[in-house]
Amino acid sequence: MDLRSKHWDRLGNGGLDFTELGFGTSPLGNLFEEISEADARDTLEAAWETGIRYYDTAPLYGVGLSETRLNGFLRGKKRSEYTLATKVGRMLSVCPPEQRWGRELLRNTPSRDVTFDYSYDAVMRSLETSFERLGVDSIDILYVHNLDMHAHGSVEATDTRIDELMNSGYKALIELRDQGVVKAIGCGIDDWEPAQKLVERGDFDIILLAGRYTLLEQHALTSFLPLCQKRGVGIVIGGVYNSGILATGPVDGANYDYAPAPAHIKERVAKIEAVCKRHGVKLVEAALKFPLMHPAVLCVLAGAQSVQQVKRNRAVFDTEIPRALWADLKSEGLLREDAPTQ
Repeated sequence: MDLRSKHWDRLGNGGLDFTELGFGTSPLGNLFEEISEADARDTLEAAWETGIRYYDTAPLYGVGLSETRLNGFLRGKKRSEYTLATKVGRMLSVCPPEQRWGRELLRNTPSRDVTFDYSYDAVMRSLETSFERLGVDSIDILYVHNLDMHAHGSVEATDTRIDELMNSGYKALIELRDQGVVKAIGCGIDDWEPAQKLVERGDFDIILLAGRYTLLEQHALTSFLPLCQKRGVGIVIGGVYNSGILATGPVDGANYDYAPAPAHIKERVAKIEAVCKRHGVKLVEAALKFPLMHPAVLCVLAGAQSVQQVKRNRAVFDTEIPRALWADLKSEGLLREDAPTQ
């Protein structure tokens, strides 16, 4: 069965096609565990075989390793048959092994340090090095990475970085799009509030929003998603499981927002899961399918570190969710009334 796809063409330049299930390549950067080159390649090939044609990467993922692993895989594919996104804003530099970035998260990755830089020159240099690592001659979407409070620690610090981008790096993004080097520009972000500021201030095309429009959280419905609809801005949803708890359920050790889930989150997830069970639906299935019902959402991302995980993601995605499930979640106050569910 082919994956359904959505076409996006805000600019009238032919646009881009998104399979509703995309592949997030952060896990292929040896996140939490080391993956062999052969296993990484097999995982990517399995994703292709399941019909996935949207691939999302970044220099940060495995400090270059994720992009490098896409190189050989993509070289054997027709460029017109897939959509590719990478990111700018996190610059890599060579460093001693003991100083490499992400030592607590990444296993056996290149010795690279990472710094934030949203300037014009950094955008251009970062894209150039991504081209070299990826081995492609075109990139479809260029996201600005981590202009959010998770990365910068406060609203004030985030606003300072947004100003840095808009006063410098934004000009590079517009030039790259105008020249056809990339087809779309946007941001990959963990908070909807700074994403809204960016859409209000600039001419952005696609927002990769992680963890902020999910079965557990729909605050973005208040103002951000309506603004995107009004401006024709497409949304790609990452972090659909809120760092894990919507996949595992409220078990001991469940993670939410990159940390152990607090009690009130576990309680809410337990209530959501109970409604799902009444309808014969797994929590993970409802979580993966929910965001796609919003008209601005083009794709949901699911990463994988093995062929088995890819196949499981596709099986979860293929599950049909009864409409009565969404209605019950709303009636019990577990889903916002204005959340699209058709």
